[in-house]
Amino acid sequence: MGKGTEGKQIAQNKKARHDYHIEETYEAGLVLTGTEIKSIRNRRVNLKDSFARVSRGEAWLHNLHISPYEQGNRYNHDPVRTRKLLLHRKEINKLIGLTKEKGYTLVPLKIYIKNGFAKVLIGLGKGKKKYDKREDLKKKAAKRDIERAFKDSQLGR
Repeated sequence: MGKGTEGKQIAQNKKARHDYHIEETYEAGLVLTGTEIKSIRNRRVNLKDSFARVSRGEAWLHNLHISPYEQGNRYNHDPVRTRKLLLHRKEINKLIGLTKEKGYTLVPLKIYIKNGFAKVLIGLGKGKKKYDKREDLKKKAAKRDIERAFKDSQLGR
């Protein structure tokens, strides 16, 4: 993985590694409102359909669903608003070049709290074909069978 992600994990996009070959990861900060960070700390986040995009020299996170904060009343936020990602200029320039290539996309992999700040781990992914996904499922099943057989042999001594 990229930089250390030794924070408190809030949400993870399990489908991302199934649908994409993740080649590089980047740690990015999020620009949030007060009620959004409170909802994130309460683990009320969904990464399922979210994606990142670089436009006008800035990185943006789209379709990240952060549920409204229960005590937020009129100060609550729009649950799926576009949120700005905080990345270094060098990283943004690199991502601009990489995402221009055909088939590459920016996918959020997980959200976590690190040193009191909400961070998102962004992966540069290339879409998998259907046969790649089937191959991964076969490998996963074979690994599980091997582990089960090993465990049974350990118990049968």
